[in-house]
Amino acid sequence: MTKRPTRSGGRAARHAKRAVPVPINPAAPGQIGGQYRPLNEQDCKAIYDTALRLLSDLGMGEVPKRLWDDLMGAGCIDLGEGRIGLPRALVEDIIDKAAKTFPLHGRDPNRTIEVGGDKVFFGTGGAAVNTLDRETGLYRPSTLQDLHDFTRLQDALDNVAWFTRCCIATDVPDMFDLDVNTAYALMRGTTKPVATAFTIADHVDPIVHIFDIAAGGEGEFAKRPFVKTHISPVISPMRFGEDAVDVVYKCIEHNIPMSCITAAQAGATAPATMAGFLAMSLAETLASLVMVNVISPGFPMIFSNWPLVIDLRSGAFAGGGGETTLLNAASAQLSNWLGLPSGVAASMTDAKAIDAQYGAEKGMTSLAAALAGGNLIYESSGMTASLLGASFEGFVLDDEMHAMTYRTLRGVEVTEDNLGYEAICAAILGDGHFLGADHTYQAMERDYHYPKLADREQPKTWADDGAQTAWDRAKQRTTQILTEHNPAYLTPEQDAEIRAAFNILG
Repeated sequence: MTKRPTRSGGRAARHAKRAVPVPINPAAPGQIGGQYRPLNEQDCKAIYDTALRLLSDLGMGEVPKRLWDDLMGAGCIDLGEGRIGLPRALVEDIIDKAAKTFPLHGRDPNRTIEVGGDKVFFGTGGAAVNTLDRETGLYRPSTLQDLHDFTRLQDALDNVAWFTRCCIATDVPDMFDLDVNTAYALMRGTTKPVATAFTIADHVDPIVHIFDIAAGGEGEFAKRPFVKTHISPVISPMRFGEDAVDVVYKCIEHNIPMSCITAAQAGATAPATMAGFLAMSLAETLASLVMVNVISPGFPMIFSNWPLVIDLRSGAFAGGGGETTLLNAASAQLSNWLGLPSGVAASMTDAKAIDAQYGAEKGMTSLAAALAGGNLIYESSGMTASLLGASFEGFVLDDEMHAMTYRTLRGVEVTEDNLGYEAICAAILGDGHFLGADHTYQAMERDYHYPKLADREQPKTWADDGAQTAWDRAKQRTTQILTEHNPAYLTPEQDAEIRAAFNILG
């Protein structure tokens, strides 16, 4: 018989080596999507053709005068009754010339991400007016302190690639103070790419002054903008919103990249049929693209076509479910089919607690959106209660979910070494297993995600350790981060300059 080869190094040493925490993220943000295609080529073309027909023949209503003049100057058509038609040739020319990839800068350059192409990034969104209280487990009105805490919490989460203010500080009643203090919280609490919203156009100039202070001086922010804005210049069905259009013009003046968000709701402000919904929602988002590129050709815009769903029995918004899963995946596919940087919404669970419904709805919707290739997946961290709530524990649980999704997207690398012919032979002719082999250890470091929160212990060990739930572990991790991670990304001088110019609360 062939003698089994002996191994060097010792089993105890190998166990000790494997026990060392693995520092490598096996699948960082920016993995490749596009594997899931709910629409075939003929479907995409039919939806697209219908969208272009809607834009040219039905057109857009309630067009502000300034935008009307700019669109007419670009070759649009007065359809009468206040509606303006966007000719197919114009729309297709703008699609061809629109920005396809561009950076979303972090104040820390190492945190900058490139949006567009086939890379997938999970981030945040939302305007929750309620926060799931960490002590009571019940909802209460969101506060400015919550926003500061959410900002620094996500700053410590590796798999959240950018941060949009996720809650509204309901304790700040003045709209200007609200916009200012939201911007201040973003500057103080993170150096990731961030996003905010402006209530009205008059708020943009002064808030850019805050960004300039953080960037190092007047005019510096526009050179390397590390904030994008969320705007909904189109209101379903098929009309413009004057205040939001004014914000678009003002943000373009300051070189602020934008997500132009269409947020139609199936059966309410859009058709209830999936195909009809996708056609109208695509038309509306294309209207935003035309608007932005007529004002400033090639300006960086995320094509944020967010299909939303209502429960047709009750009229309530539904953030989870198969229809949301399907529509956002199809939206991502259509945007990619057009070659445009895509934004979709997922993980908008209707669950109020961190429970089975929460996990099922978040996991299903976010994985589908990622597999379909959504470049930026909004609402994917911490959002609960059909976007009415935000949860600290949800943030840390969702961060781990994103890690698993990124690992799924990374896929299987088939190489000579990974196929492991020699390793298989050595194991079978040697110890009879693969534990402790160099081939195994290399894969352990390189290919496997090890969750920080998910429990993989034996039942007795789990019971002996207190039989903790995922929520229990998430609460502990949240407390640890909020206790230990207290960044102040503004210098004392920058902070003082901002406070001298604005009513900074707290």
